[in-house]
Amino acid sequence: QVQLVESGGGLIQAGGSLRLSCAASGRTLSRYAVGWFRQAPGKEREFVAATGASGRSNFYAYFAEGRFTISRDNAKNLVYLQMNRLSPEDTAVYYCATDRSESVRHDYEYWGQGTQVTVSS
Repeated sequence: QVQLVESGGGLIQAGGSLRLSCAASGRTLSRYAVGWFRQAPGKEREFVAATGASGRSNFYAYFAEGRFTISRDNAKNLVYLQMNRLSPEDTAVYYCATDRSESVRHDYEYWGQGTQVTVSS
């Protein structure tokens, strides 16, 4: 059984930074692309960033480019999302998900339960 668990969320002031982690059990993350998504209250879930299995191919949503960095530690079976210069508009539940392939194809199979990020002004 595959389980993804996000952590690292919390309450932070605007301009601050957080690093989210995505841990997996029942799946070796190094074999799959992984994506981060977020869902704000009253809004649809949206793509944030994704990384290929090797970590060499990374993709970002326009709002994440230059502020967020996705990375992975395959030895620890973890994927991270470093978020800098946070603003209240970044307030959302953040989810990680594994793609069905090692390349980023946006065909996500397993999802975590999410971690809340709240940015105060």
